[in-house]
Amino acid sequence: QVQLVESGGGLVQAGGSLRLSCAASGRTFSRSSMGWFRQAPGKEREFVATISWSGGATYYADSVKGRFTISRDNAKNTVYLQMNSLKPEDTAVYYCAAAPLLTPAQAMYRYEYNYWGQGTQVTVSS
Repeated sequence: QVQLVESGGGLVQAGGSLRLSCAASGRTFSRSSMGWFRQAPGKEREFVATISWSGGATYYADSVKGRFTISRDNAKNTVYLQMNSLKPEDTAVYYCAAAPLLTPAQAMYRYEYNYWGQGTQVTVSS
C-alpha cells in the first residue's frame, strides 16, 4: 500500500517556475515506478512524466520535454516535478501516481498506476 500527498502547486505567471513534491508513505516506494499526470478542465487526465524506481530512467510528454524535470529521493520517499518556462496551457490539476515496477511503455499510461494522490492545482496566467 502506498499513500501519496502532493504539494507545491499555485498561481504563477507565464515563464515562471514551480516545484511540485509528492510525499509517499509505505515501504514499497523505493520499488515503485512514479509518474506525474495532469488534468485540465473538460479534458482527460494526461501523462506528464515518469521515473523508474532507481531514478535512472525518465520519460516525458513531448509537450513538457525540455521544460520539466522529474526526480526522486528514495531516502525521503519523495518524488519531484520541477516545472520551468511555464505556459498557460500547463494549467491543470497535477497528480502523482505510483505503481509496481513498470516498463517504459507501461509507465506512460494512467491505467497502469495503482495509487494516486489527491492532486495539486497549478495555474499559469498569461
